[in-house]
Amino acid sequence: MNKDERKALISFLSIYVGSVILLVGLLLYFYYKNELKSVAEHCNMQMSNAANEIKSQILNSYMNKEKLKPIKLKHKDIQYALFDENKKLIFSNMHKEQELTLKKDLYETQEYTYYVTYLYEKNIPIRYIAIQTCTGVQDKNKLKIIMVLILIFSSIFVGCIAYLLAKLLLKPVREKVESMDKFIKDSAHELNTPILVLMTSVSMLKKGKNPEKMMKYIISSSKQISQLYNDIHFSTFEKNDESLEEEFCLSELVSHSVEYFNDISITKNITIESSVEPCKIKVDKNKMQKVVNNLISNAIKYSHNNSKIIVTLKDAVLTVQDFGIGISKEEQTEIFKRYKRGNNNEGGFGIGLDIVKQIVKEYNLNLSLKSMENEGSLFSIDFTKVLV
Repeated sequence: MNKDERKALISFLSIYVGSVILLVGLLLYFYYKNELKSVAEHCNMQMSNAANEIKSQILNSYMNKEKLKPIKLKHKDIQYALFDENKKLIFSNMHKEQELTLKKDLYETQEYTYYVTYLYEKNIPIRYIAIQTCTGVQDKNKLKIIMVLILIFSSIFVGCIAYLLAKLLLKPVREKVESMDKFIKDSAHELNTPILVLMTSVSMLKKGKNPEKMMKYIISSSKQISQLYNDIHFSTFEKNDESLEEEFCLSELVSHSVEYFNDISITKNITIESSVEPCKIKVDKNKMQKVVNNLISNAIKYSHNNSKIIVTLKDAVLTVQDFGIGISKEEQTEIFKRYKRGNNNEGGFGIGLDIVKQIVKEYNLNLSLKSMENEGSLFSIDFTKVLV
């Protein structure tokens, strides 16, 4: 991952994770506030019930003229204290009695919640009943911990999901950038060879050395550069243009292409043999020229020096056969993809066969490939569907 990709990833994660955590935080905040009310109401109800239970015990004891005994409450976490009308302590099993004040009916400290109620009976000396419990504070603390843990785990989860999403989103972009980088490097290499030959031939021609041979090299190099330019221009600008269909003789087009590439194949001492039968079709002539040219150009690139290429047109089937390096079974499924090249330093940009596939697909023609490594390849296109 380069610096720009890392920067983009960090920016994406910051915005995505930050916005999601903010949203989750707001939802948790409102949920926490609502739960606080529920916890407080539940705690108040427990203390109110405990106070009523104590009142009932006190009244029963005095009505039956029995001595008041310590009352065992249902909830073990609740303690209480009894005071007379002068606020003098009568009984208490509370913890930290110093925190207790009878001036407030309901309040909370760091550890306990207190509830104070009154008993108005003339014959009973008890006036104040104070209730103490730690459940309210403990439940609130537990709720805080749960909220924090949810926020932390949500952040981690969202961060992981965001990272995976970012990697998935950046993957095709990265592959595209890598393909373009490779394309630029390949274009520099591919253009370098004919340009170098062209410059050398012109230099030799100026000196008057082998003028006929040098002119052939100049023509060959010029045509190679023209072919490369045409492929790039078509792939970039023309592939989505509307087709201008017309009737024409495919055999004449093939013969013209063979003649054209004879000047290019001379640099590798490759002979192009052709056998064509009359065949009239109705398609975009310019696009079909691209198909034939790219098949022959591909055959030249992947042929050995001092070999031959056979081009035939019979029964509306065009075949281009070379006896070069061949294509492995694994590569045969990938060779028609853009920027995909065979294992040959002389291969082009990897767009020629992609152009062929696109045009053939546009007219619903049948394209087939037979190839064996170190033996050669045979490309076939059936034009039956566009015959006139």
